[in-house]
Amino acid sequence: MMQFEPGVLAAEPFPIPPHAIFALIALTLGAVQLLLRKGTGLHRTLGYTWVTSMAIVAASGLFIHEIRLFGPFSPIHLLSVFVLVMLFVSIRAARRGDMERHRKTMIYMYILGLVLTGGFTLLPGRAMHAVFFGG
Repeated sequence: MMQFEPGVLAAEPFPIPPHAIFALIALTLGAVQLLLRKGTGLHRTLGYTWVTSMAIVAASGLFIHEIRLFGPFSPIHLLSVFVLVMLFVSIRAARRGDMERHRKTMIYMYILGLVLTGGFTLLPGRAMHAVFFGG
């Protein structure tokens, strides 16, 4: 049964709380972006907010070392670097008018960088599992 416990998240060490909060913001904004008409001022404004949120999520993820497979790092750190690079690639594509590349890159980042990886944070023993399902 779902029981939202935000205090669990607040008790986590830095940078996990802002990482999780910005991930939830990006998850929500991304869903809205997928539904809205593209190319409007609202799309751009929400898009830059989404990009900023994703950059914070990816950058803060570089400082989370709970899973250590290669020294202090894990494959999730590669995803963080990948997301930062793809944010740049996608914005550059939009500015150059390559909307197909922009669209695909943004959708892949949303699905892989938020939905798929976010699903793993809901596994038992992880902070977000405790936040949403109790400790």
